[in-house]
Amino acid sequence: MTILSHIGQTRLHHLRHLVPATSATILLKLEYENPTGSMKDRMALAMVATAEKDGRLVPGGSVVEYTGGSTGVSLAFVCAAKGIPLHIVSSEAFSREKRDHMVALGAELTLVPSATGGTTGVLTRQMIETAREIAEAPGCYWTDQLNNEDQLVSYEQMGDEILVQTDGSVDAFVQSVGTCGSLRGVSTSLRAHDDNVRVVAVEPSESAVLSGGPSGSHQIEGTGAGFVVPLWQEGLADEIQTVSTDEAMAMVRRLSREEGIFAGTSTGANVVAALDLAARLGAGKTIVTIAVDTGMKYLSTALYGDS
Repeated sequence: MTILSHIGQTRLHHLRHLVPATSATILLKLEYENPTGSMKDRMALAMVATAEKDGRLVPGGSVVEYTGGSTGVSLAFVCAAKGIPLHIVSSEAFSREKRDHMVALGAELTLVPSATGGTTGVLTRQMIETAREIAEAPGCYWTDQLNNEDQLVSYEQMGDEILVQTDGSVDAFVQSVGTCGSLRGVSTSLRAHDDNVRVVAVEPSESAVLSGGPSGSHQIEGTGAGFVVPLWQEGLADEIQTVSTDEAMAMVRRLSREEGIFAGTSTGANVVAALDLAARLGAGKTIVTIAVDTGMKYLSTALYGDS
């Protein structure tokens, strides 16, 4: 058994104080219980291990990735455990804690400046192009998370865990869209059990491209790339819910103070959307959503910086 064996099998928590008695039950998958405090540990291990197995990542080779932070931290963790050099492309638009964590785990870091201070489609594409150039080095494997379907099985496993934890009683699943890997993987598992499970995709209202809106700048880290991501599929979600940065941040602070759940901004977006759906579905139904990562990754940001 290695440190990597501790990824997964996170608990499912019943939100009690934020949810009215007349609403559906909301269960929160505590993905911050993974070793780096993020659900991205699952996909990082899947991407690296699969590439090792099929030869895309050769012995003695290195890994490169572009990331808003949590994927980078998770890749740094996996690569450190496996002794693989890692080069991360990120930006000051994302939290200092994430960047420091990557470096502490041994990753080399290249930062791309953000003109707005937030996530935009332009920034994402600049980070992608920088990673593409670095990946031209001999022996370098680019995990390319926005296009990498190796991650899907790791999120299908999360869905399997949810089914076991709920005895198969899930009426709806709510999740923010970053790479779209978690939304696709978990939904695949849940719908294989019951094809009536309602799936709600969440995106920043400032950059609601899945809803047909324009690309814009937002601060819900790990979501809203600013364009329709390759892993997105039409018909995947029954509905798309938009949540603003301010709404997401306000909900995260409520989660911390009223439920004792200390999480990041995308978790707040998930809960805002889940509460809306819970009110519509009513009592007797069960909604599952995700506490994507820990609030420890955001202490220096506007989310908690003024708390």
